[in-house]
Amino acid sequence: MLEAFEEVFDSKWYILGENVNEFEKKYAAFNKVKHCIGVSNGLDAITLSLIALGIGKGDEVIIPSNTYIATVLAISYTGAKPIFAEPDIYTYNIDVKNIEAAITSTTKAIIPVHLYGQCCDMESIMQLAKKNNLFVVEDNAQSHGATFSGKPAGSWGHANATSFYPGKNLGALGDAGAVTTDDDALAEKIKMLRNYGSKRKYYNEIIGFNKRLDELQAKFLFVKLKYLQQFTEARQEIAKWYDDTLAGMEKIILPYTNKEATHVYHLYMIRHEKRDALQQYLNDKGIDTLIHYPVPPHLQKAYKHLGYKKGDFPIAEAIADTCLSLPIYPGMKKSEVEYVCEKINEFQNSIQD
Repeated sequence: MLEAFEEVFDSKWYILGENVNEFEKKYAAFNKVKHCIGVSNGLDAITLSLIALGIGKGDEVIIPSNTYIATVLAISYTGAKPIFAEPDIYTYNIDVKNIEAAITSTTKAIIPVHLYGQCCDMESIMQLAKKNNLFVVEDNAQSHGATFSGKPAGSWGHANATSFYPGKNLGALGDAGAVTTDDDALAEKIKMLRNYGSKRKYYNEIIGFNKRLDELQAKFLFVKLKYLQQFTEARQEIAKWYDDTLAGMEKIILPYTNKEATHVYHLYMIRHEKRDALQQYLNDKGIDTLIHYPVPPHLQKAYKHLGYKKGDFPIAEAIADTCLSLPIYPGMKKSEVEYVCEKINEFQNSIQD
């Protein structure tokens, strides 16, 4: 990584140069698509995808009710309306039956979000989208390298957005993102949109933005991409340690993986009805955990104008009230996993006494 920094610094070319081009080629190949367009972050990747597809005012876009706020914000930026559909209670990914029930005459797109590291049921989603003439934009921020029926997340939809935020499985050393697609015309449009609406400097064909991936982050990502499979296997091994040790503990719901999907464990998320007390107990024992996410989008103050209330999306709300992400990262030791599990077991015993 230090060598990569020196190389970019010495090149004196810092915006849209060979490092971006090389990373785009490598990530497109990794994702088994024709095109990768590097952009400034994951939110911008979704936004540019929707704009390039012509999504705007008067349109509806279906998304899961338990996603991160960025998915919703991207829709708002286009002027379209987000329509929430409940997830499957086992995989936590959007339920195809609930997507179908949410489709109206003004629905234009579906954004399946591959949560926690597991790919959605993309075969069923693509069939439904084709039947109803809808666009699909995957939100693949958490599932680099995950698959469904052997096909990678980020290769199914018309345009697919990802984030390389530092905490992601493939993370930059700052904000970064990308769009992947097999559509030549769409790729060309997104390239223009990210760069002031221009193919050629000072000649602007459409109204665009400044949402480019910079050379330095592209170089860092190029280096880390070489190790992504190794990192993924490490995460999967750590997840198995958790599975084996936590199996059978009462009141703890462990991650579930669809038999057609692979899980890359961006997060190892358990559920517990006494989540807050468990989190505090672990914190007292020196174990940091996070809640992804404590407030579903429909209950966020920013979306109060949509008129939703508590109880409107009970599955998303139940997940928000009970989910807890345990430590997981490449390099985590088995003894550390055992310590986390030991303290969870202590907590279990304390609430039963």
